[in-house]
Amino acid sequence: MASTTKRDYYEVLGVKRGVSDAEIKKAFRKLARKYHPDINPGDKTAEQKFKELNEAYEVLSDHKKKQQYDEFGHAAFEQGFGQGPPYGPGGGYEGFTQGTGSFSGRGFEDIFGNIFGERATRPHGSQKGEDINYAVEVDLEDAICGRTMQVDLRRDVTCSVCGGSGAQPGTSLRTCPTCMGSGSIAQGKGFMKFAQPCPTCHGSGTINPNPCKTCNGQGVVPKLDRLNVKIPAGVDNGSKVRVAGMGEPGDQGGAAGDVYIVTKVRSHPYFERKGDNLYSEAPVTVQEAALGGKIEIPTTDGIVSLTVPPGTQSGQQLKLKGKGVPHLGGGGTGDHYVTIKVDTPTGLSERGAELLRELYRQHPSNPRQGITFRGFRKRS
Repeated sequence: MASTTKRDYYEVLGVKRGVSDAEIKKAFRKLARKYHPDINPGDKTAEQKFKELNEAYEVLSDHKKKQQYDEFGHAAFEQGFGQGPPYGPGGGYEGFTQGTGSFSGRGFEDIFGNIFGERATRPHGSQKGEDINYAVEVDLEDAICGRTMQVDLRRDVTCSVCGGSGAQPGTSLRTCPTCMGSGSIAQGKGFMKFAQPCPTCHGSGTINPNPCKTCNGQGVVPKLDRLNVKIPAGVDNGSKVRVAGMGEPGDQGGAAGDVYIVTKVRSHPYFERKGDNLYSEAPVTVQEAALGGKIEIPTTDGIVSLTVPPGTQSGQQLKLKGKGVPHLGGGGTGDHYVTIKVDTPTGLSERGAELLRELYRQHPSNPRQGITFRGFRKRS
């Protein structure tokens, strides 16, 4: 009956069935950081969730156990269940080797591994740690001028007690006695033998009889770092700033991953950005539009004087060259385009209205001249 009281392992890790091994590992590490006993001292609820996470990850990170769990659920691990392997004499189809002769079946393992997206054993040797993406919001001014900002980053680091081995100090990992360090075993009779991950070491080739008490055998512990990150001038939405070596720790002595600071630029009340160009509007009077003149407008370099040519129309754009956003990485600067909006006078006095009518008598024009449209067919 115990299987009915356990939570679904995928639900515990917050992932859907069918996700990749990398996504399962990423979800586990994220939640393990959140509920680790060192982060939540004395919190029994967090301690219980941490135990649930470890139990779920132990199953879903192992190909064979995951395969059994997907088919039979928690019942697959109850005492007396599943006396034989789930898929024929070999218990899996990750690859096969010939039982006699000098022929090697490694090529077949590669073929089957490519088809099913998995290998019979986990990769040996050092592996670089995973990269971390960290999103930050910056003001448009910061995107244009650049700035140095502080970022609080929670990440895993190599356990200082065990040095990342996962074994209690004074002890060490041991060669798996079942597979003798190969990470896989061959089962079957006669001509064919099927290779499958070693059920004892789960394909790693080693066992850890004395897990480190500090990191619970994981080899890593959560840590909060405060980084000073330089945001270069010219960043835009989705730009990435790399901080080398501050990502997740590597496996088996591999280098740590990197951190990528992903920027999102906040909208500005006056400027609109499109690529490296800036856009804004400038209201002008009818007189300024008709006769021309100089007006003062705000730019990224402060207030500047802009010449409005005589006869400027509403909606016309004037360009301020080089007053936009610097190209990320150097190589020039975008432009600033100012859209003219003619401010039509309202509330004219009788005298003002008469003067305006006299102006148009002296300079008659029809801005709608040339516009023709025959209309739609009559409505039924």
